[in-house]
Amino acid sequence: MRILKAFALSAALFASAPALAAGSGPTPPNAHFSFNTLFGTFDRASAQRGFQVYKEVCSACHAMRQLSYRNLMDLGLSEQQVREIAATFTVTDGPNDEGQMFERPGRVADRFRRPFPNEQAARAANNGAYPPDLSVMVKARPDGANYIHALLTGYADPPAGMTMMDGMNYNEWFPGHQIAMPNVLNEDQLDYADGTKATVDQMSRDVTTFLAWAAEPETEARRAMGVKVLIFLTILGGLVYAVKRKVWADVKH
Repeated sequence: MRILKAFALSAALFASAPALAAGSGPTPPNAHFSFNTLFGTFDRASAQRGFQVYKEVCSACHAMRQLSYRNLMDLGLSEQQVREIAATFTVTDGPNDEGQMFERPGRVADRFRRPFPNEQAARAANNGAYPPDLSVMVKARPDGANYIHALLTGYADPPAGMTMMDGMNYNEWFPGHQIAMPNVLNEDQLDYADGTKATVDQMSRDVTTFLAWAAEPETEARRAMGVKVLIFLTILGGLVYAVKRKVWADVKH
């Protein structure tokens, strides 16, 4: 069931590419994420919960090969916590002394485990659909964070008179409003370690925050550097103006 839900999630987020290419869908509402402003930062608690959503729902089908487990320490997790998380996954390693590949528990230095050994295996397990890597998915969609959040919370009954194709579901924010993915996030679907109530909106916000951080984990450092540069240029501009006034003070105009 969890694998089916994870695949369904992928169908909405990533099989939407043809529809987006054919024409833009409705503009998603602004979810007011803390990181989605000029000087915004990531809500670490939300990102940690988002990783839990990814781990328990999405990782059955989707890789995030741009991330290593040690990157999770940047979200505030301790090294011991990350070691325990990595060890819950089995990764293929080798060859050993006999030239054979073998499986072992994950380590902190490992990249996130692939759910399938190759694309063909992924397609075979998902009725021909390929669940792509999620590492930079937020950057791959226009207004990606708001779009993903809106998509995950946009399921409803179709309006009167609308004919739905077989196997399709109505989604307010999906281009064309017909999507193969069913509604995969349900109230209290997860038990958050910090006790936060796992509402559909909360889970959507959390996994979106995690995916946004994964796409650009250096965002906060870059913004902090930008602020320092602006402050430096402001001070430098003031000094240059003061020196100019001093140098030309005795010149009659």
